[in-house]
Amino acid sequence: MKIGFIGLGMMGQPMAHLLAQAGHALVVSDLDAETAARFAAAHAGAIVAAEDKDFADADIVITMLPDSNAVEAVLLGNGGRPGLVPLLKAGATVIDMSSSEPMRSRTLAQTLRDKDLQYLDAPVSGGVKRAVNGTLAIMVGGDATVLAQCEPVLKTVGQSVTHVGPHGAGHAMKALNNYVSAAGLVATVEALQVGQKFGLDPEVMVSILNSSTGKNNTTENKARQFMLSGAYNSGFSLALMAKDLGIAMGLGESVGFDMPLGDEVLQIWRDANEVLGKGADHTEMYRYFQNRKD
Repeated sequence: MKIGFIGLGMMGQPMAHLLAQAGHALVVSDLDAETAARFAAAHAGAIVAAEDKDFADADIVITMLPDSNAVEAVLLGNGGRPGLVPLLKAGATVIDMSSSEPMRSRTLAQTLRDKDLQYLDAPVSGGVKRAVNGTLAIMVGGDATVLAQCEPVLKTVGQSVTHVGPHGAGHAMKALNNYVSAAGLVATVEALQVGQKFGLDPEVMVSILNSSTGKNNTTENKARQFMLSGAYNSGFSLALMAKDLGIAMGLGESVGFDMPLGDEVLQIWRDANEVLGKGADHTEMYRYFQNRKD
């Protein structure tokens, strides 16, 4: 297939690499033109989109961007720029693998359907390591028939591809997954900080948690690797986690369900983001609690 891939960040670049390795012809684009140029130079059959019309004959266009605003700007245009939608061939499929807002994804799906285009929301979970080795978890919203057509492409970058419901369901599931992950991370960090003040060895604590009922994604994959080590380089920003939490809380509000714990967790992440600033890795929550003044 000819695939347009937009967004060559920490996650997008290894995903696009796997698609190129699988033999797909890629048209790539990124806000950083040098990043796109380096990718194309390293992958036979990949070209950089010099302008929007270079995506016109793509069978699939994948967006891997920060949020719904960025996705809509690329597809629908802004500031006088028309966007990709008018240029794409009838029957092409747009797959938004970003962490976007579920209700806006539903609206976007209808807009694309009206233009004879297909749409899937297919966000991913697993982080940079699993993006590199092609074992991401992909949660898909949209028509099952469209998913069946695109599943071989998705399985190039993901180990599990799960259809979770209609348009927007994938993005809803991703936001709720990240809420559970973020709450677990905060609980883990608080426990480690309290334990250390009491005199417990944090390395021992992590071992105990991982053999006990407190085991979670943070204790298994983040505490030693990125927190206790001081590396803080998991590849997923604190700002993006705060953004995803905001989406999850907005989803709860839209269906009329109060999330008191979620509200508290969101405030913690927003406070940490304000203190630690742009570019902070989400595992720096450990450092934030370590230095926090009550």
